[in-house]
Amino acid sequence: AGRLYSTAFPLVDVTVIPDDEIAGHRSLAALTLLQKHIHQRDLAELVDQLAPILLAGYLSSSQVLSLVHYILQAGETADAEAFVRELAQRVPQHGDALMTIAQQLEQKGIEKGIEKGIEKGIQLGEQRGIEKGEREATLKIARTMLKNGIDRSTVMKMTGLTEDDLAQIRH
Repeated sequence: AGRLYSTAFPLVDVTVIPDDEIAGHRSLAALTLLQKHIHQRDLAELVDQLAPILLAGYLSSSQVLSLVHYILQAGETADAEAFVRELAQRVPQHGDALMTIAQQLEQKGIEKGIEKGIEKGIQLGEQRGIEKGEREATLKIARTMLKNGIDRSTVMKMTGLTEDDLAQIRH
């Protein structure tokens, strides 16, 4: 055991292995290809290379799902849902499982959109409430000024209210 764990082990730099050679690695091809390209800007460019490897049938559905989850967690793609749908089209034997992931991504997108809409609505409601409160305060001040005998033109100048606004005030 000491000899096994104390000797140097071979380290493989997958970044220097050509993609065509990686494709021949059978059951490890997909994982090796992903390890090589996981940090590229858009993994959607890998669909052309990944689909034939997955079509070869070396991986089970659960392995394919794990691979896709890894891609979505660690990789970068502009449109994750489109990436998964494209993969599902090209690899029909895993299509149902992949479409389930795509639908989950779509649902997350919908939920995120609803959440943003609610936040925007709350902000808008708060802003309208603030504006209404400020208007009511201004009208109250104007009413008090008029009750104390300050002339209408001075009240309009100081509060920014119009003649119509003052006409609504009952004192």
